[in-house]
Amino acid sequence: MEQRFKVVVFDVDGTLLDTSEGVIASVKYTIKKHGLKELSDETLSTFIGPPIQDSFARAYNLEGAILQEMATTFRNRYKDVDLLKAKPYKGIYDVFDELVKAGIKPAIATYKRQDYALTIMQHFGFDKYTDIIYGADHENKLKKRDIIEKALKDSGATDYMDAVMVGDSDNDAIGAEAIGTQFIGVTYGYGFKNNEDVNKFTNVGIADTAKELIPLLIGGNR
Repeated sequence: MEQRFKVVVFDVDGTLLDTSEGVIASVKYTIKKHGLKELSDETLSTFIGPPIQDSFARAYNLEGAILQEMATTFRNRYKDVDLLKAKPYKGIYDVFDELVKAGIKPAIATYKRQDYALTIMQHFGFDKYTDIIYGADHENKLKKRDIIEKALKDSGATDYMDAVMVGDSDNDAIGAEAIGTQFIGVTYGYGFKNNEDVNKFTNVGIADTAKELIPLLIGGNR
């Protein structure tokens, strides 16, 4: 049976970990500290995954230096208090076990800042599967495509069509397509709610649970 992919790059929030508790707690803290009006639970849920500056800009129609100030407030609180308030999705470690057994290289590409990405991946034991872990910069200059590409370059991938990005949001899908790698969407996270959402983007599969990723990632002919 032909190996389907050589490298699998995973998003973190909404793909590997349910990080909603910690992210939302830090968002609420930031809102209160900066004297802004409270947001609905539905709006708060949209903060999980995208760059934090983008989420505050969208929610409050803000621009300029205030966004970096709010991002700094959020990140300091998240780092010191809320970072590890997360739960691995059921079955996700089985996915990594099967990838390693199949000789497929896993990697991580997240909008979490680089130091947070390393800390949380190490805390939840994903570093035993891969040391290819890339996150965002503090200034929000790196886009998802840049982070995915860093992971692919570090993996030694020469043909990006031999790799696949697994994620729960349009950022993941758009980033993968921009660099010419394949994409699998998951609907158990925060961004995509159903197959229709995923199918708005070029993809080679959809998983409603973590375990459904295994047959999509391993074996079969392209």
